[in-house]
Amino acid sequence: MKICYYPGCTLKTKAKELDRYARASAAALGVEMEEIENWQCCGAVYPMARDEIATKLSAVRALDYAKAHGGKLLTLCSACHNVIKRTNDDMANDADIRARANNYLKLETPYSGETKVVHYIEMLKNIVGFDNIAKKVVKPLNRKVGAYYGCLLLRPNKVMAFDNPENPTVIEEFIRAIGGTPVAYPFRNECCGAYVSLKNKDLTKRRCNMILESAKEKGAEEIVTACPLCLYNLQKNSDNALPVVYFTELLAEALGVKND
Repeated sequence: MKICYYPGCTLKTKAKELDRYARASAAALGVEMEEIENWQCCGAVYPMARDEIATKLSAVRALDYAKAHGGKLLTLCSACHNVIKRTNDDMANDADIRARANNYLKLETPYSGETKVVHYIEMLKNIVGFDNIAKKVVKPLNRKVGAYYGCLLLRPNKVMAFDNPENPTVIEEFIRAIGGTPVAYPFRNECCGAYVSLKNKDLTKRRCNMILESAKEKGAEEIVTACPLCLYNLQKNSDNALPVVYFTELLAEALGVKND
């Protein structure tokens, strides 16, 4: 199976492991991630002002490309997923934003939200299937892993709509499928303080410590996340030595395609 893939800027620089392990694992599972042509930065933060159109245009270009190449757009970074999927919702449901974006881009056929935006973990569950993944595991994890969702992956729920943001289970299901034991802990869907990390480092550190201490108290031996900024904050802005890795790295390990 082939699917259009939007990597995003960070996966080409600071978060290469998230991308590399995702591609290797997808290939082992029979999925070809076809990087879309001429993608641009998604903007990293969804603009809340309704009259802010320019920063949404790169997302619309990517969505329009995917529309003509299979109708699905795979994302991986939590921030990219959030921006692109919310922009897609705007193009489908907000006539003013749709008209203004199409006027800017002057597409041959106006884009109206036809593409389905799919996060990689969503693809694993609903397209590949966790049962099928479990059959391909050659190195079961055999350790306790805490899922860290953060604040972007599942919110807002009415747009993301693939798990419950207050009581999520999808990454825990994933951990079980690759032979690990998921650890639920109170702060797995709380913000790490990412958007204030430069302005208020003390607050970010307090939040990161709270998250990791919570996971460790419940027995987690490591934490997995899909967000590059969450990974950075939890690794660099915490006094806790609990390992934090990308969920794709654990998948690659379990499938036997992690070569380093």
